[in-house]
Amino acid sequence: MQIGEAARASGVSTKMIRHYEAIGLIPAADRRDSNYRDYSHHDVHRLGFIRRARDLGFSMDEIRDLLRLWGDAGRSSAEVKALTLGHVAALEQRISLLQEMRDTLNHLAETCDGNDRPHCPILKSLEGGLPLPEGRGGAHLHDNLAHRH
Repeated sequence: MQIGEAARASGVSTKMIRHYEAIGLIPAADRRDSNYRDYSHHDVHRLGFIRRARDLGFSMDEIRDLLRLWGDAGRSSAEVKALTLGHVAALEQRISLLQEMRDTLNHLAETCDGNDRPHCPILKSLEGGLPLPEGRGGAHLHDNLAHRH
């Protein structure tokens, strides 16, 4: 099938199919005499696997490892489980950080009168004029945000 059909069947956009091919997550598609890419049902199954893994937030490197394990009939399920639990731990850290961010923003919004005056504690905090409250993001949130950039 051509790339558009493979995209519809797998739920992966044609742009992402080309990207996955370029980075080696899927093998290069066979080419027809007309130079159109030709995808097999196996390719579509692999694309569906990748889409479901992406939907669960796995990184490209993790997906590469999962694909390797999926294709290895002699694999140990312990390795798959360890990779998955590592991903769960990373998600829990992100959830915790997002909850801190939410709490900090809610606190800042509570301190703002939201009226016609120009004074705004939210903007003052963002410019560094007001410290973030301890227990509501504080230095921990700032450190985590700094490491993301």
